[in-house]
Amino acid sequence: MPRENPALHRIHKPPVTRRRRWLFAIGGILALAALGWGFYVIIEPAFQTRIVITTGADNGIYRGFADRYAPLLKRDGVTLDIRSSSGSAENYQRLKDPSSEYQVGFVQSGTTVPQDADNLETIAAVSYEPIWVFYRDPQTVNRLAQLRGKRIGIGVQGSGLLQVSRVLLGYSGITGDNTQLFEMDAPKSWRCLEDGCLDAAFFIGRPDAPMQQMLLNSDLKLMSFAQADALVQKFPSLKKVTFPRASTSIIKDSPQTDVTLLAATALLVAKDTLHPALVYLLLDAAKTVHAGEDYFTPLGAFPNLNTDEFPVSNESERYFKSGRPFLQRYLPFWLASFIERRLLILVPFMAVLIGLVQALPRMLEARVKKRFVVWYRELKSLEDEIWQTATPSAEQLSQWRTELEDIDAQASRIRVPVRYLQDVYALKQAVSVVRQRIALSAGPAV
Repeated sequence: MPRENPALHRIHKPPVTRRRRWLFAIGGILALAALGWGFYVIIEPAFQTRIVITTGADNGIYRGFADRYAPLLKRDGVTLDIRSSSGSAENYQRLKDPSSEYQVGFVQSGTTVPQDADNLETIAAVSYEPIWVFYRDPQTVNRLAQLRGKRIGIGVQGSGLLQVSRVLLGYSGITGDNTQLFEMDAPKSWRCLEDGCLDAAFFIGRPDAPMQQMLLNSDLKLMSFAQADALVQKFPSLKKVTFPRASTSIIKDSPQTDVTLLAATALLVAKDTLHPALVYLLLDAAKTVHAGEDYFTPLGAFPNLNTDEFPVSNESERYFKSGRPFLQRYLPFWLASFIERRLLILVPFMAVLIGLVQALPRMLEARVKKRFVVWYRELKSLEDEIWQTATPSAEQLSQWRTELEDIDAQASRIRVPVRYLQDVYALKQAVSVVRQRIALSAGPAV
């Protein structure tokens, strides 16, 4: 602990104790830790290079989408971690769990009842998913009510198809009480149709998918939804689409008439905590994969935001209005995201930093001036005592002179930058003034 300066006995303050020094040190460490944590929170998301996506069956349409996204994202240094599932319903359950590692997934329209507390957002609607009903019957079936009492495959547990098929059958008065409904996946349903253990089955997928190609080129009949307009009115999540005549084979003229189908919409859904830069990359990938024309949509119809199942992400709205942000077009995605998303934090931070830089010279000057203030206060205290003593004794005069010489000596030892030397000599001049005051108080005899 440093010794107190004997020349400052008039305005002496207690020295800083060991306990106070420890408190100052702990406070400084905590402040640095808080600053480091804040900096980490600001920059950490910008360096995320992995997206966990939940898709569907390994050979399903959603898995095919994800497999096409992966190399596109890889070009920007982002790895798409693809996880299979039983389908749309399971994807939704995974995504709405805030503690799960899943960040993005495909959800089929009409298969969930989203809640505000889910904290999920639609990135884009990416494709129609036509619903196909194949059957074995000599009679033409164009209404689901005609399947009452039959054996029907309706999809596998956890799939969006299972949910939709139950709803559609329910509108036609078909339930498990009056009809045999079997939960099974597409390959098993197809085999059962071929073997005769099913009379009809629901399928979902694009016409060019392997399963749909096998079904379309088989001897099974494809149902045309004669009541499509009414069903869409009751079930707005579905759309009415047309599978054109001869789409399977022009040579064989198969099918021989236009077929009316119902289609769900595949939605790319994400947790609302997904980093905006990754949302833009996913939108770019979706645009590349889904923008082409097919049997049901013209060129550029997908991706789009024509859905109200989940709230639409702000990034998606901006993307479809004006494309990727300016910086994201020319900078690496993580750097552009860091600048854009943290602008509201960085701008005030920079303002504070600039203010500190500007204030630094004044703080330094104040610190230097403080070295002189204590001596001026000591000198003023001594001068006040001289003025208040009308007839000082010889002992008092001697004490005053001693104190004054100590102050003068200390003033000569003050270490300051060269540009503050005038303050040193100003203090010494003040010492001379007080010295003269002591001489006047001593009188001519002294």
